[in-house]
Amino acid sequence: MDIVVLSLGVSLTAVLIASILGLPLGATIALARFRGRDAVVVAINALMGLPPVVAGLFVYLLLSRSGPLGAYGLLFTPTAMVVAQVVLVTPIIAALTRQIVDDLWREYRDELTSLGAGKLRAVPTLIWDARLSLVTVVLAGLGRAMAEVGAILVVGGNIAGVTRTMTTAIALETSKGDLALALGLGIVLLTLVLVINAVAHFAGVAARRAAG
Repeated sequence: MDIVVLSLGVSLTAVLIASILGLPLGATIALARFRGRDAVVVAINALMGLPPVVAGLFVYLLLSRSGPLGAYGLLFTPTAMVVAQVVLVTPIIAALTRQIVDDLWREYRDELTSLGAGKLRAVPTLIWDARLSLVTVVLAGLGRAMAEVGAILVVGGNIAGVTRTMTTAIALETSKGDLALALGLGIVLLTLVLVINAVAHFAGVAARRAAG
């Protein structure tokens, strides 16, 4: 139970922070026009495939004793794991949001312009209009976070009772030959992901029906 609770706490916190950062960032990039925009779009799209161990290494260097945040002693704590997952998930949410908002702006540009809404002022409107699609984006980020193992191993250390999550425990128990426990944790992980996605799906269905 401790492993399950920690896994959910770390992943949900990371996805919440990544959504707060990624949704407005992606929408702003979609609508703003500035020098180097194409390079930013390419970079964000590329970071969707950022290897977890590379993200873990970056956060490790940031939080290690010789790093800029080393004095806070965050390495090998759940906080470090949250930071690593935020680094992984934010580009996914930002990149997918950019594409969705860009498509909506192309569709509703004339209507919004006639109402006096410029591009940046249209960001909240477009995000709200695309809210159901963006739920899927957030769920994609959650799936990435809950399935991740490399980054949290690097920055968390897989310490029993402190930083051991379902994915790291599965890797550990498999290497020890305790396949029954590893399989049990795997089933719990898949069940949690299924339940969260089912809740989001039926909530979306209800919202669409309520909207007419």
